[in-house]
Amino acid sequence: MSPRGRLTAASLSLIALLSACGGAKRQSSAIPRSLLRQARPIGSGAAFHPPATGPVVGSCTRTLGARFPAHVEVFGANRVVIIAAGIGVRPPLQTSAGRITAARCYGALVTLEPTGVVLVRAHARLTLADLFRAWGQPLSRSQLGPFHAAAGAAVAAYVDGREWHGQPAAIPLASHAEIVLEVGPHVPPHASFTFPPVP
Repeated sequence: MSPRGRLTAASLSLIALLSACGGAKRQSSAIPRSLLRQARPIGSGAAFHPPATGPVVGSCTRTLGARFPAHVEVFGANRVVIIAAGIGVRPPLQTSAGRITAARCYGALVTLEPTGVVLVRAHARLTLADLFRAWGQPLSRSQLGPFHAAAGAAVAAYVDGREWHGQPAAIPLASHAEIVLEVGPHVPPHASFTFPPVP
């Protein structure tokens, strides 16, 4: 290849490389700003990872049975608080990749993985009070798990993106509800959640 041909080939390679970089930049900035505003890191330390220590709510049955999902997100001090896997189940447990695949028995509400998806027994009428009791965590207007609202402030609650004005504990665990609770700086709440198939 002639020097001029090598120069042309090198120029085309450089143009292609710069175009690819520009394309990658455009692609990464394609994340909607609304999603970026809602993103928060997972908190570190015990306060952000409270284990499941509460009682089973309702009868504890040997099979999971028919369930509907609700999704609950918790934010404390501008960080994600992980809702533990294992709420509402009793050992011995079998797990795979952090997900509970079998348990001795299942209560009226359970969490099988630490994603905030709560599986509620079909036809059960339960609220966040039931979830937090089964989790072993407090929930009131002024306290959200291990986090306390500042003086003059309160736990903020949202259902399907709309502010909830009553007691947070009274929020129903309704089918496919997206529930957001927060203490501390405001986190723009998600209005919906893409649910995985119910097992």
